[in-house]
Amino acid sequence: MVGRRVFVTQTGLAAIGLSMVPDFLCRSLQAAAQTRRPKTLVVVFQRGGADGLSLLVPFGEKAYYAHRPTIAVPTPGKGDDAALDLDGFYGLNPALRALAPLYKEGRLAAITAVGSPDTGNRSHFEAQDIMESAAPGTKTVSTGWLNRYLQTAPDPHATPLRAAAIGEQLPKALRGPAAALNIGRLDDFSLAGGAMYQSMYDKESNALLTGAAHEMFSAIDLLKSVDPKKYEPGPGVNYGPPNDSFGQALRQVAQLIKAEVGLQIAFVDIRGEWDTHQSQSSRLTPLLQSFGRGLAAFNKDLGDRMEDVVVLTMSEFGRTARENGNAGTDHGHANVMFAMGGPVKGGKVYGKWPGLEREQLNEDRDLALTTDFRDVFAEVLTGHLQCKALDAVFPRYPIAPERTLGMIKTAAAGPAR
Repeated sequence: MVGRRVFVTQTGLAAIGLSMVPDFLCRSLQAAAQTRRPKTLVVVFQRGGADGLSLLVPFGEKAYYAHRPTIAVPTPGKGDDAALDLDGFYGLNPALRALAPLYKEGRLAAITAVGSPDTGNRSHFEAQDIMESAAPGTKTVSTGWLNRYLQTAPDPHATPLRAAAIGEQLPKALRGPAAALNIGRLDDFSLAGGAMYQSMYDKESNALLTGAAHEMFSAIDLLKSVDPKKYEPGPGVNYGPPNDSFGQALRQVAQLIKAEVGLQIAFVDIRGEWDTHQSQSSRLTPLLQSFGRGLAAFNKDLGDRMEDVVVLTMSEFGRTARENGNAGTDHGHANVMFAMGGPVKGGKVYGKWPGLEREQLNEDRDLALTTDFRDVFAEVLTGHLQCKALDAVFPRYPIAPERTLGMIKTAAAGPAR
């Protein structure tokens, strides 16, 4: 039988506004949310295989420039398009200028040479599936790592908005038995749509439908209390133009956090032309500007609430160390992640740098892997969300303390670069 959570997504109920919950239930939901400010994890997925060597530039590595004679980001100090020096070895892409102050303030960290030991034959879809299931090497795990976390940490006071994805569909990372919502746009919830589905609900006796509808009614009523159309970001906050889908998605996550509706897990896709097989430099610039601007705006908008928030970014794999004949790069292996927030020990690049000399490359083409992505996920879950059942979240992968990077303030410190 189809699970109730899957049913909600597939029927499109998550994208329609309904207002059928009694006032007393709505008030109780809001009270539960407002008396407890949860720790929140925001996961950002750059779908398409972002080039980590262009995001976090290893300008201290001579081989980087040998591999990329036309598309390498220049060393710091060599013009407006040069890397922004972080520590004398790594630099940010200049299109990520908005993030540089956060790194200097200790609120942003990077993890280098991180990813999955299994990239799914360099297939976007397989590699994304691996990252979201967090179970490389096995295809028997059908649930997402975030959903498994939610299952290990049941909360009797949880609101219907404990876990939500902003986007067109519920990502695999959130799929499973635990409740999770897919929200297209907060201000798309309408009374007109509610009337249509209320009629459907009144006539249908199927327990699956009515149970899912009851849950959705509760969530929608709570969402309506946010009053999306009246939301104004903080002074000086710029999420970018209305057509910047990433900025607008983060704006909605910020709105939910500030409305104290009990949001603990948020998932945001940043889609675009990350698959840069050609003309990489010019194609990456607008994507990185949106990426950096959105994250910086989110941090500024939340203000001191960022003390309870961690943002973790990722992509399914990196790209080749060498540029190809079309001024681009092909599907690679290890990549970079960023972690942002008050609980993050920022101002540092974590992970062991493997080098880019020929003998150091993975399969003579890619940045080699030195940090398994599950170790990063595990540290965030334990240090930030106090997860106590990692064996259930990461099947067949024992989490070892010696692999902890020490990037979360409440986590045990470990080796870094």
